[in-house]
Amino acid sequence: MVTGAAGGIGRAIAGSLARRGCHLALADIDDAALERTAAEVAAPGVRVSRHHLDVSDRAAVAAFPQHVTAEHPGVDLLVNNAGVALFGTFEQVSESDFEWLFAINFWGVVRMTRALLPLLHQSDDARVVNMSSLFGLIAPPGQTAYAASKFAVRGFSESLRQELAGTRIGVSVVHPGGVATSIAKSARLPQDIAEDEAVGRLKSFESFLRLPPEIAGEIIVRGVENCKARILVGSDAKTIALIERLMPVTYWNLLGRKLKK
Repeated sequence: MVTGAAGGIGRAIAGSLARRGCHLALADIDDAALERTAAEVAAPGVRVSRHHLDVSDRAAVAAFPQHVTAEHPGVDLLVNNAGVALFGTFEQVSESDFEWLFAINFWGVVRMTRALLPLLHQSDDARVVNMSSLFGLIAPPGQTAYAASKFAVRGFSESLRQELAGTRIGVSVVHPGGVATSIAKSARLPQDIAEDEAVGRLKSFESFLRLPPEIAGEIIVRGVENCKARILVGSDAKTIALIERLMPVTYWNLLGRKLKK
């Protein structure tokens, strides 16, 4: 079960799983792109179902397991990949936009996990894979909402892993670095931000998105195969994770200077 499967990392994960012979339940709000994903990952002997789902819709998520079990006998792997971005400082971002982002990035993960756990408990070997971010390891300026949501996903995942220890369900949390997806183009910006400032921020952010999604998807699936608790995606994520461990409070003194250069 993969959310946010219509494009980017979600589509790449679906492809990597399909190549391994996994049956797939793919969900997204973009039906046309989801149809393309399903066509791309189709393989002999692989059953692929498509589901329109807004992970921020509490009622839709609660009802979702019955739609999955109508197509598949069970669920062994839940990949909570759906996510959105929001640029702006805390003072620039409205409360409604902050809540919009959390409804998808955090509550979508929590509610999907709650809804699918009964099915996962029926598996003899199951795993929950939650998508955090590089910004679930560090929290740069201008990312208060996004970083808060991704740190929340990390904390939720790590605590859930301890609670499920001794069961047949493992938990992985994924921290992708700069993966070349459309997340920057589809990000929300504060309403009162100047157009030139908005364009500059988007271009600056996009310049760091270099790793092909297909490589990211393969790294994630290999991490799942190896039952990794934390999956770092990309050399940038690995480097910054090390810097954060060495400089847990002052890392931005170093990283901020490098970014300015």
